Amino acid sequence: MTPTLDIRIQTADFDLRVELDRIRTALPGQIGAVASFVGLVRDQRPPVDHAALGVDPSAADPGTDAIDELLLEHYPGMTERSMLAMAESAAERWALKAITAVHRVGSLKPSDQIVLVVVASSHRPEAFAACEYLMDYLKTDAIIWKRERTRRGTRWLEPTSSDRDRREKWSSH
Repeated sequence: MTPTLDIRIQTADFDLRVELDRIRTALPGQIGAVASFVGLVRDQRPPVDHAALGVDPSAADPGTDAIDELLLEHYPGMTERSMLAMAESAAERWALKAITAVHRVGSLKPSDQIVLVVVASSHRPEAFAACEYLMDYLKTDAIIWKRERTRRGTRWLEPTSSDRDRREKWSSH
């Protein structure tokens, strides 16, 4: 059975309960497990090594690393296709019943929801694995540009080496 794939890019917030209910009511009695992940906008950049930057750590203003806004941009059509390819790849690897992946774009503030992945299957190992797989690929391969604004200015965000390492582990499975 081919799983139901629901891939969306949107500016509006999402409701996890609504998304879970949508999957459960669409597939009554067919699923035994649902795994989900919700990503949020952080309110701080990862800690800065001020000494490595040649700045006296005691003189650094701790508030300058506070994130005021996260701006997410996408290429309509292309972004959805990249996310759909990830979902199809997960469906080939595991016996899944449904995948929902929602990524928000636009201007987001700290604590706003950014991304949702929901995976339904007959058994929990497949749901957990596919959910983690999809998030690892979304962090590195989804065609979405992220720019954060702080008091120091703005900067474009790239996947970290840790993000890339997590994605690469799936190549060996």
